Amino acid sequence: MGSNMLELSSENIDLDSDEESPLTLSQSAVAKQSFQFEVPHTSVPKSKSQVLKKLQYTAFHSVNVVLFKAKINVLLPFGPLAVLLHYLTGRHGWVFFFSLLGITPLAERLGYATEQLACYTGNTVGGLLNATFGNATEMIISIYALKNGMIRVVQQSLLGSILSNMLLVLGCAFFTGGVVHYPKVQRFNQTAAIVSSGLLLMAVMGILLPAVLHFTHTEVHFGKSELALSRFSSCIMLVAYASYLFFQLKSHTNLYDSVDEERENNEEDSDEEEAPEITMWESIVWLTILTLWVSVLSGYLVDAIQGASDSWNMPVSFISVILLPIVGNAAEHASAIMFAMKDKLDITLGVAIGSSTQISMFVIPFCVVVGWIMGQPMDLNFQLFETATLFITVLVVAFMLQEGTSNYFKGVMLILCYLIVAASFFVHVDKSDDE
Repeated sequence: MGSNMLELSSENIDLDSDEESPLTLSQSAVAKQSFQFEVPHTSVPKSKSQVLKKLQYTAFHSVNVVLFKAKINVLLPFGPLAVLLHYLTGRHGWVFFFSLLGITPLAERLGYATEQLACYTGNTVGGLLNATFGNATEMIISIYALKNGMIRVVQQSLLGSILSNMLLVLGCAFFTGGVVHYPKVQRFNQTAAIVSSGLLLMAVMGILLPAVLHFTHTEVHFGKSELALSRFSSCIMLVAYASYLFFQLKSHTNLYDSVDEERENNEEDSDEEEAPEITMWESIVWLTILTLWVSVLSGYLVDAIQGASDSWNMPVSFISVILLPIVGNAAEHASAIMFAMKDKLDITLGVAIGSSTQISMFVIPFCVVVGWIMGQPMDLNFQLFETATLFITVLVVAFMLQEGTSNYFKGVMLILCYLIVAASFFVHVDKSDDE
């Protein structure tokens, strides 16, 4: 009996322990759940602070990389100084000079931001983006000048951009690439270069015919036929450029591949080594900010052109064709030389020749259409001297590109050709339409 009582008591104890264990488990589960619910409340402030710190770090890092890392940004304060001089003094020469200095680093930083954006888009799209945002400076200056009725400044500055890209930028890129990689012969995609040369010759035809029509006095309606032909040709050129973009980016992308598989592999290795310094969205934000500041300075620059010409005793044509494009092409100049030194001539041609193609087939016709909308008689008659200069330049560059190779001597020849063009415009007097 005693043993039975002990067994029953042990069973009761076991039953009691089994009955109490679910309660204890549920209490522990509740405690765990309450603990789990309490932990996020304590960690939310930490996560917010971490996000804020991360945002502050990325913003500081982005500002440091874009604004303070490059040595050329020493010229950035000249932009606000030009604005102050415009309102405090009437010296247009100094306003023009400081505006040029202030726009130069902005153009270079535009090229840097597009280069960072090109890391996320690829070489072909990257070259197109670089050319597009590199030409943003010229396009903004042209629209401001067109708004003020300065049609000859628009024509000559855009012509100077084409000449500068094809002779000076490409020549410096060929020269530096040939010296760095001597005695190796650098190669590039011959097919893509021939397509671009064909487009440039088409642009020359669109610009040449209104000038020939004007100077041969064979217009049906004097002045009106020339303007009507220019507007019609501009619309055709815009359609041709849109077809070229479809051809380049969609239908025949294989034509724009690298010419050598080994070099393509080397480019992939170098792309892996060269990680972008800022993110894609940071690049887009900086492109927007820099473009807005360039547009502000361009207004003061255009207003001071005539005053600078009078005070410096320098022809307006030389200022428009030589000085303005050198500043506007700072981005293309730096990018083309950098890629040539890295033996990436396909991207160099995409920047230099692609920029010239974009100005001649898109920016110039676009300005004609914008002038049409504004009521300004902007046409494609660039006068005989300017048209002949463009025609000879396109022929020289087309012959340089037909072999698909590059060396330092070709670069020297292109640079010397640009010096001849610059000297020609320094002694050239731009006659008015009345004369």
